[in-house]
Amino acid sequence: MVPSGIAETLPPGPVREAVQALALAKARAVAGRVGLAVVLGADTAVVLAGEVFGKPESPEDARRMLRALRGREHEVITAVALAEAPSGRAETAAVVSRVLMREYSEAEVEAYVASGEPFDKAGAYAVQAAAGALVAKVDGCYTNVVGLPLTTTRRLLEAWGVIFL
Repeated sequence: MVPSGIAETLPPGPVREAVQALALAKARAVAGRVGLAVVLGADTAVVLAGEVFGKPESPEDARRMLRALRGREHEVITAVALAEAPSGRAETAAVVSRVLMREYSEAEVEAYVASGEPFDKAGAYAVQAAAGALVAKVDGCYTNVVGLPLTTTRRLLEAWGVIFL
């Protein structure tokens, strides 16, 4: 994995398109440094009632997000982008899943924030880790909620001639 080095700030516009634009910017930033290659970039946003939850900036921000999500359904949008260097060829796709959080306690919020896990995660949680216990239900692609929708990623890569066995 090669960090893109770009700011992870969504550009203005509809969230789905903004997430795709950021994933593509990440892929292009890396493609510009690696020579002849196909580079995969991705970005994830959590959206609750129109509010985008990125990565929390502080423990209090993580608490705020987790409290807002408690007992509610939200969308997880993950964009995948391919960029080829040096040709400039590029393609993006986005996957949307719906996640219902259970009615977890304030003590669970505090314990999860204290674990340090929320701080590099959109929406302050990782469904594949300890926060999976906070999730009541996932409708749609589970790996999308993890942060990389595998079926969509595979489809894009195969369309570009990257073969999987």
